[in-house]
Amino acid sequence: MAYRRLLLPLTGTAAGEAALATALMVARVWNAHLHCLHVRVDARDVAPLAGEGLSGAMIEEMMAATERESGERANRVRQLFERFTTVHGDVTLVADATTAVKTPGVSLSFETISGREEDVVAQQSRLFDMAVVPHPEAEEDVSSSDALHAVLFDSGRPVLIAPRVAPATIGTRVVIAWNGSAESAAAVAAALPWLHRAQAVRILYSEDYQRRGPGAEGIQAYLRWHDIEAEAVPFKPATREVGAGLLGAARDFGADLMCQGAYSHSRLRQLILGGVTRHVLENADLPVLMCR
Repeated sequence: MAYRRLLLPLTGTAAGEAALATALMVARVWNAHLHCLHVRVDARDVAPLAGEGLSGAMIEEMMAATERESGERANRVRQLFERFTTVHGDVTLVADATTAVKTPGVSLSFETISGREEDVVAQQSRLFDMAVVPHPEAEEDVSSSDALHAVLFDSGRPVLIAPRVAPATIGTRVVIAWNGSAESAAAVAAALPWLHRAQAVRILYSEDYQRRGPGAEGIQAYLRWHDIEAEAVPFKPATREVGAGLLGAARDFGADLMCQGAYSHSRLRQLILGGVTRHVLENADLPVLMCR
């Protein structure tokens, strides 16, 4: 098993730059193809949002401004990609990812599509083994990160959330955040290639994190059938925040990758009350592989 095709929804932000470096690191591990996708806002989507009471001229002006800003952003993203490929000249550039065939080594491609970002990203992700998504911006509410949640909820594929700063290594020491849920089981299945490759694997569990389902010893036995030895270690939140305890335990292990299920509780509940998924998304300083 290996990851052969990776999708990166690319933005022109600092987080997008770190995600690009992280995604290329993943592609190098697996000799994979990395497809960078920028979704450009379609100005026609602005008109229905304008509401009543606006004249046709005002709507046209809004559409023109949207088109102008969208074009400028697309140019910045394209320039970011070109600068990156200039620095990393050892990768193969592919003009059309849809017709490309597997070649030795790492390859890259870039595409711009107009539309609604959440729809385009979710649909395109279904043709890739994994999506790598930039870390939510510091000033951005994680609940509004459209591309991230589109992949989690509507692609059927795992998503790797890149940290704010590209890591030095990835996948050598892996932690599994286990709570017995279907989501955490899906994350383990998606992470099997990483787990086979890892030098050390640790299962982190806690009574405060456990849902209805098998305990840590159950997933430990499952991994043995896949020839993966993993130690199961409980973690205890230092405060009421379970997510902080989980990240602290991952840090103590020296992990450079964590896999976990996303939103065992509903997204609405986590939006209102907070939760482990939300805390990890906002605060993780290592790559996190998530499944829903």
